[in-house]
Order: sequence, then C-alpha cells, then structure tokens
Amino acid sequence: MSQPVTPNRPVRRGRLFRFVAAAVVLLAVAGYLVVQYVSGGPGAPRCTVGSGDDTYRLSPEQAENAATISAVGTSRGMPERAVTIALATALQESGLRNITHGDRDSVGLFQQRPSQGWGTIQQIMDPVYSAGKFYQRLAEVPGYSRLPLTVAAQRVQRSGFPQAYAKHEPDAALLTAALTGRTPAALTCTISKDAHPGDPAKVRAELARAFGAGVAPDRVEGREVTVPVRTPARAGANAEGGAEQRGWELAHWAVAHAAALRVEQVSYAGRTWRVDGSRKGWHTDDTEAAASATGRSASGETGGAENSGAFGQVRIQLAG
Repeated sequence: MSQPVTPNRPVRRGRLFRFVAAAVVLLAVAGYLVVQYVSGGPGAPRCTVGSGDDTYRLSPEQAENAATISAVGTSRGMPERAVTIALATALQESGLRNITHGDRDSVGLFQQRPSQGWGTIQQIMDPVYSAGKFYQRLAEVPGYSRLPLTVAAQRVQRSGFPQAYAKHEPDAALLTAALTGRTPAALTCTISKDAHPGDPAKVRAELARAFGAGVAPDRVEGREVTVPVRTPARAGANAEGGAEQRGWELAHWAVAHAAALRVEQVSYAGRTWRVDGSRKGWHTDDTEAAASATGRSASGETGGAENSGAFGQVRIQLAG
C-alpha cells in the first residue's frame, strides 16, 4: 500500500517568506522615496536658504509657507524678531506644512484650534489668515521682542511643550534674514520646469493677499509680471534696508512660490534665478548689472538707483 503524499510545507513557507520579504523591500523603497521628496533629498525639488556651512534646506511647500509667514509679518509692520518667532513656532508646530490634523482640533501651520477662538477650520487652513492671527496675538504680548523666543511663542501658543520652540531659532533666524530681504540672493529653489502656463492674474492676487493691496504689478506683458519696488510705508522688518531690501523680499517670495505659481525666472538687482539653471542658484545678469550701476533699466528708463532700473523692479517670468 502506497504512502499518501504529504504537502511540501517547507516549500510553501519559503515562498511565503520570499513574498513577505519582497513586500517589505517595496514598502521600504516607497518610504525612502517619500522621505527624500519631503526632506528635499538628492533629486527631489528643494529650496536652500543661506550659503556655505550656514544653510537650511526645505521643500518648495515649506519655502512657500515660510515666505507667506514672512510677508504677512512685514506687511503688518512687524520687526524681524516677530518674523523669527513666527517661523520658529510654525517649524515646531507643523514643520512649515499646512496640515489638516493635530492634537485635538488643532490644524494648520500654527496648529491653531477653532475651539479656542482662532477661527474656523477653513480660515485657519489659509496661511495668510493663520499667520495674521499669530501676529495679532503676538503683538498683544508686552515686550515680546525682548523676551526669549520660547517665552514669546508660548505666550501666544499655550503649548504643552513650551521649550521646544527654542531649538528652531537658528533656522528661523536664517529664514528671516533671507525672506525679509536683508540677505540678498539667499534663497534658491531647485524645481522642475512646468509644462503648464502660469497665470499672471494669480500672481497679482497672491502678492496682494500676502503683502497687501499696495504691492501690485505695474505691468503685465504676456507672461512677464513686473512688480515695482517701494519702501513699505509701515516701519517693519525691512524699514532700515530701504527699497533694495524690499526688492529682495519680493524676489525671494517669487522664488519660494515658483513651483505653485509656475514661475520660470525672477530678476532683480542684476541677479537672475531661472528654473533651467536653478541648481546653480542666482547668477549675475550682465545687462541688469550694468543697468543698476548706471541707474538705467534694461528697457532704457532712467532715475535714481533705488527707485528705477534694476533696483526699482522685480521681474517675474511665468511658464507660457
């Protein structure tokens, strides 16, 4: 009498093991790619602030949110210290990402809670609104600019981990110096060229939302938006730097929003950033450099060095 055939269990187990191992590897690779994209790893779109050893890297999404926070602050006449406090707070609360979740009902860049009077979820998820609310409450803190950053931030946020803000102060200060325009050509983004055309009307609308109605393009020709550079009426983060610092603030804002607004090129003060050469950062534009030295614009307009020529306008070229 023949013996019954016993199923080959070791073989089946081996196949199952190989299947599980392959699935784990695929998940690990997928996770790695996600992390690389979010953190701005090699080959991923990323932005860099600073130069040399003193740099900070962030994703285009983070750069866009940081630029919005800075613009809302300066448009309200807040000093650089206030912008640094706001950026450090957003770095801690959300990693500069406009997230839809958090502790209890917290949402947005600053993890503000509708139940605590910060506004509706829809309002808080608007970076311009949430940044404005943060500055509004910060301005109510007596002597906030002289307080340690973690103390000033805690007076606004009422966090369960008040000391956590302090670790972000160096990066926030670096971001502030670039985004307020105090450090020229200090922010660059490496992104892919967009096949879809940019919308000048959207650029105009976003500028007005972030900086106020006083900052609006004075000329739109095809896909090029020209923004006049004027010293802000309110004494704020870039009051001492004058028009040139204001120009770099606008130029850095445009680069930070390049991915979202499909910006291909930004030119200011004899320097140009381009999507095609974005890995090289800002480079000298010989035509504009000569124009800024003579007080004459590339189009032939003349005037004072601060209010005309390369120092008097930021030119934003959109994909077309």
